[in-house]
Amino acid sequence: MIGEGFHAELGGLHAERAALEDCRTRGEDPAGATMYVTLEPCAHTGRQPPCTEAILEAGISRVVIASDDPSEKAAGRGPGILRDGGVEVEFAAGEEATTARLLNQPFRKHARTGLPLVTLKLAMSLDGQASTAPGDSPWISGEKSRALVHQWRAESDAIAVGIGTVLADDPLLTARPPDRSGASFPPMAGEKRTGTVVRQPVRVVFDRQARLPLGSQLLRTLDQGPVLVVVSPGADASRTAALREAGAEVLVAEGIEAALADLGRRNITSLFLEGGPTLATAFQAAGQLDQARTFIAPILLGAGDQDASRAGGVGDGGVEDGPWPARSAPPSPTTGPARQEPLSHTVQTIGEDTLITARFKEW
Repeated sequence: MIGEGFHAELGGLHAERAALEDCRTRGEDPAGATMYVTLEPCAHTGRQPPCTEAILEAGISRVVIASDDPSEKAAGRGPGILRDGGVEVEFAAGEEATTARLLNQPFRKHARTGLPLVTLKLAMSLDGQASTAPGDSPWISGEKSRALVHQWRAESDAIAVGIGTVLADDPLLTARPPDRSGASFPPMAGEKRTGTVVRQPVRVVFDRQARLPLGSQLLRTLDQGPVLVVVSPGADASRTAALREAGAEVLVAEGIEAALADLGRRNITSLFLEGGPTLATAFQAAGQLDQARTFIAPILLGAGDQDASRAGGVGDGGVEDGPWPARSAPPSPTTGPARQEPLSHTVQTIGEDTLITARFKEW
């Protein structure tokens, strides 16, 4: 191996050019070498020039591609240009191809649909409780699980919660992974960093009636990351104006699908959903959950009358204060209208917790 690279951030060097630059840094000549890529090299000019040009200029003799680029501007052009330039092109198969395709799910979904990949995160007790009682610690999962969640936040373009969660917990919703020197969880290769600064996701609040408090931590920390408030067309105009004046961006949308389409137009390719069961149910009813990551903690919380708003989105005003109703899937005579089987799932231990990762769609 004489050079390696990855696409670290939007607008930065693509993986191929980063790998070739690494060759030059090492004093290596890539002429005649084989290049392995997870995604077919681009052949168009965007924020960066075409990678096919750099590959041909470097004299690479063979390129092994793990997955195709489904975007309209690609459509196999890169491999064709490389072959025309005398480069041997091979597409990987089997496990390598599957791994690369799954690695690029946010990019692939956005390229095909214009929508971000939606990942749901939940934490629950052994008795199925997803929120703690007033006066108790708000945490259900353990320290290592929470550290992992912060790294997932750092990998995501946006984080979403419902207004009920904000009113109950006044969260920051920033990515705060442990320091590399004292990390309580092993570093993840996909974490998005620019130098030593963690790249902060857009913080999205589904707030139908524009009730986000002007003194909330979200609006007091706009210097740490932008805040986008999704409101309904019927939201009070004075409250939406006040949110804009406070520095939040306000998106008026009829429902979840419309909101996701707008996020996609903003080049948000991955949405990390942390709003709790109410918001999760609305996204599921809209058919907009791609994968779920659920922590099960080895504790019992009891089935008392706990704060439903902390679970995500209901708030004091009842169900109508939560996310918009969405079109439900047609009922099934064998499984019911809400049941959704995963394409695949994994189970692993994170500290004292059990993490179940389920994938419902593949792009």
